[in-house]
Amino acid sequence: MIVDKAIYRNGRRQGCGDLSDELDVLRLSQDGFLWIGLKDPTDEEFELVNEELHLHPLAVEDAVNGHQRAKIEKYESSVFVVLKTLRYIESTSDIETGEVMLFIGDRFVVTVRHGEGNPLAGVRQRLETEPERLEHGSMTVLHAVMDSVVDNYLVVDREVRKDLEAIEEQVLGSEVGGEANTIYRLKREVLEFRRASQPLADTLTQFMERARGQALSEEMLPFFRDVADHLRLVNDHVESYDRLLTDVLSAHLASVSVKQNEDMRRISAWVAIAAVPTMIAGIYGMNFQSIPELTVSMHVGGREIYYGYFIALGVMAAACLGLFRAFKRSGWL
Repeated sequence: MIVDKAIYRNGRRQGCGDLSDELDVLRLSQDGFLWIGLKDPTDEEFELVNEELHLHPLAVEDAVNGHQRAKIEKYESSVFVVLKTLRYIESTSDIETGEVMLFIGDRFVVTVRHGEGNPLAGVRQRLETEPERLEHGSMTVLHAVMDSVVDNYLVVDREVRKDLEAIEEQVLGSEVGGEANTIYRLKREVLEFRRASQPLADTLTQFMERARGQALSEEMLPFFRDVADHLRLVNDHVESYDRLLTDVLSAHLASVSVKQNEDMRRISAWVAIAAVPTMIAGIYGMNFQSIPELTVSMHVGGREIYYGYFIALGVMAAACLGLFRAFKRSGWL
């Protein structure tokens, strides 16, 4: 749907009538520009805007299909920009991605937003309170939208850092060692973050070099450099998060391996202890005719007492106790 549309002359908002008529007046007077805001437009709504503004067909195709890589494309008389928006969902610690597309042409700007991340109403309202910025033309809108998107990257950056610190503390500071699924999940979110921020940094640098002095005036250049600096900071953080998550995952797997080895040592120790009485019982349980220990006896008070059974029990208990103490000293138990 069309969220908002307005004419901006001398930095001041004015009402907007028929798009093609308003655009003709703007081009004749060479003063001001038209700004149209769309949110998840239907094919019919987008086609209506396209008919009035005559957007570049390749840019229209990308806008209709969606799911584009962040980029800035300069055509003969227009610029097409794709920005990936991010929204951090507190309840699930997921990062939701969306898109903001901008068509910047001769005296017009069209912003198209897909998804719930990074609403642009606040961007328009802030610019309308600073008419001196709007006087610089449509590139001011591009900078304001891009700056808002990148500022939101910084917000998501802080939230991801908190999640990473929590996972790191859980893995390195507890005996349980955390869960691999949690680490893999955050690593996937960091990868999603990188897919949004890294291509934008590369294409923004190229755009500033190509458009300097043409589509991009010297007055606007420092503002875009500031956005580029913030992007580089975000990308540095994302790279460090990815490396740290790899290290945390390795530490987690090592912790799991050590714990499994400890469990196997305990199991082996108890099996060894149980094997001694089992072996002794097995030997004396054999049905041979001549096993002297079974018939050993002594006379006490005129009675013959067979004590081989008690000797066998004593040997079993002593052997088990000796093995238990030996394994305890070695740390196996």
